[in-house]
Amino acid sequence: MERFQYHNPTKLLFGKGQLESLRTEIPRYGDRVLLLYGGGSIKANGLYEEVTALLADMQVTVVELSGVEPNPRLTTVQTGIDLVHEHQIDLILAVGGGSVIDCAKGIAAGAKYDGNPWDIVTRQVPVTDALPIGTVLTLAATGSEMNGGAVITNWEAQDKRSFGSPLTYPKFSVLDPTYTLSVPANQTVYGIVDIMSHVFEQYFHASENALLQERFGESILRTMMETAPRLVQNLNDFDARETMLLNGTFALNGTLSMGVKTDWATHMIEHAVSAVYDIPHGGGLAILFPEWLRYVGKTRPERIIQLGERVFGIDVNGKSDEVLVEETVQALQEFWTSIGAPSRLSDYEIDATHLELMAERAMVAEQIGQYVPLRQQDVSAILKNAL
Repeated sequence: MERFQYHNPTKLLFGKGQLESLRTEIPRYGDRVLLLYGGGSIKANGLYEEVTALLADMQVTVVELSGVEPNPRLTTVQTGIDLVHEHQIDLILAVGGGSVIDCAKGIAAGAKYDGNPWDIVTRQVPVTDALPIGTVLTLAATGSEMNGGAVITNWEAQDKRSFGSPLTYPKFSVLDPTYTLSVPANQTVYGIVDIMSHVFEQYFHASENALLQERFGESILRTMMETAPRLVQNLNDFDARETMLLNGTFALNGTLSMGVKTDWATHMIEHAVSAVYDIPHGGGLAILFPEWLRYVGKTRPERIIQLGERVFGIDVNGKSDEVLVEETVQALQEFWTSIGAPSRLSDYEIDATHLELMAERAMVAEQIGQYVPLRQQDVSAILKNAL
């Protein structure tokens, strides 16, 4: 285990009726709010009306920015930054899923920087200050409600990058499972895949003696596998939504990454794919993670075998490493397929046309990943296998 410090400053307000907490949380930061949201789902399910009525009752000055994309764009971040400066915003209130919260983080950091916010996203300059962020979460997926990370797409450059800072943790996050009941089946499935993938990125670490962290990850995965089939069969199952929401938060709030060198290569590869083709993030991960496992399993099969035995219940006796890796990968693919996730890039009509461009975009450094470091030729092979 590596030495580490752990501090999570986000106040989590979980459960039915927690929207009322905005009355006490928002005044801590000011009375001029940028209300940030996506494509209109919060208007369809009534949350927009609830939030705006509450803010009006609080006599808060509200500036709205709607239309945040599923893969939030740099142009939208810049629009938000301009609104912050024009209206002297005190707090960004992100109401939506991970994309809206990620966009809020880009705006929060970019509003305190005089240059191009892409400099921050590409980590050319560090975050030195950020506007406060509050969130009302509507989708169990990214964990962005309780961490400092964000992913932003520069569509013009066909590039998608992640950045993070202790300064971009939300100050508070409201998680009421009620507001996730209206999430449609496809987005629910993508969220399930995303949560499980976040666990995998930390489970496949490059450190020793992280027994507790691995068991934490396994418990989340097993809970996901127990809950997900029930949820996709009944999208109105409140208990399943509640469980999924908390799983999504703890999958990426720093608990699993304490003291370990995490991987994240598969996310980098998926970011490259969705930067070029703008596919759903969870869909891309469902396709790419099994192929990453197959590829790195040739070099380091041991933790893949551990995953197969502990999470998927695979009998490891009398079988070769190669067989056990493949059985584990197949078990994962079968589970994801059973809940409606895609399995090949061709499901999104992606062929080899831009394969090398995607491989190049994935290489944010000479090598990516920790569990088995990958070079560009390795990424190309994984993408080719995923076609």
